[in-house]
Amino acid sequence: MASPSTTEKKQAEAAKEADKAAKKADKLAKKAGKEQSKRHEKELKRLQRELVKLQDWVAHEKLRVCVIFEGRDAAGKGGTIKRIAEPTNPRVVRVVALPAPTERQRSQWYFQRYVTELPAGGEIVLFDRSWYNRAGVEKVMGFCSDAEYEEFLRSVPEFENMLIRSNVVLVKYWFSVSDDEQERRFQDRINDPRKRWKLSPMDLEARSRWVEYSRAKDTMFKHTDTETSPWWVVPADDKERARLNCVHHLLSLVRYEDLTSAPLVLPERQHDDDYVRPPESEQRLVPQTY
Repeated sequence: MASPSTTEKKQAEAAKEADKAAKKADKLAKKAGKEQSKRHEKELKRLQRELVKLQDWVAHEKLRVCVIFEGRDAAGKGGTIKRIAEPTNPRVVRVVALPAPTERQRSQWYFQRYVTELPAGGEIVLFDRSWYNRAGVEKVMGFCSDAEYEEFLRSVPEFENMLIRSNVVLVKYWFSVSDDEQERRFQDRINDPRKRWKLSPMDLEARSRWVEYSRAKDTMFKHTDTETSPWWVVPADDKERARLNCVHHLLSLVRYEDLTSAPLVLPERQHDDDYVRPPESEQRLVPQTY
C-alpha cells in the first residue's frame, strides 16, 4: 500500500490546524458572549434599581405615565416590558395587553377601551400594543374601513395632545428589527415548544405581508411622529442592548428624585412556648417529586 504523499500530508496538517483555529475562535467567541451578557445583566440590575426610584417618585407625586410599545412581531417588546415590570410594584406599574375587541367595543368610539386603561395619579401604564393597532394590523388585515383608518390618522395627534395637556407623560417606542433577525426569531419560536404560543395565526399571516406592514408603519409615522408626541425608535436586533437602551432612555425622560427609605429593621419575632405547629401528617402536602 502506497504511503501518503508529501502534498497529502501537508493538506492533512493544514486541515488539522484550520480545525484547531476554528475551535479556538469559537471558544473565544463564546467567552466574549458570556462576558458581554454578564456586563448587560449587571447594567440591567443597576437600571432596575433606578426604575424602583422612578416608581416611588411617580407614586409620591401622583404622576401619570403612559408608555406605548409597538413594533414588528418578535422585535423584543415583550422582553423589554418584562424587564421594566420585573422589579416594580404591580400596583404602580401596570402592563396592559388588550385582546381583540368584542362586538360591543367595536361599536364604541375607537379610543374608548384604551381610555379606561390610562394611568390614574401615581401609576405607570405599559401598553403592549395600543390604539396604534388600527394603523397596523387593522389596516393591513382589513379589520377597519378606509374611512375609519383615515379618521384614526386625523384623530391620533389630537387625542394624544389632549392627554399631554392633561399632564399625562406619554412615551411611544417603536422596536425595529431586520428581516433576517425576525426570521431567526420566528424559526426559534417554531422549533421550541415552549415558545410556539408566541406565534399567533395573525403573526404568521403578517409575515407574508411584510411590505404592506412596512408601508403602513411609514404612513403611521408620517401622521403621528410629532414634536409634541414623537416616536422613539429602538434598534432591536440585539435584544440585550435594546432593553438597556430603552430603559435608560425612559429613565431620562421623567425627572425623579431618590425617595429610598432608610434600611428596614426587622422586629423580633413573637414567641409563645404554648404554641405547637400542627403535624405535617394532618396536612395535604405537595408531592416531593424533586
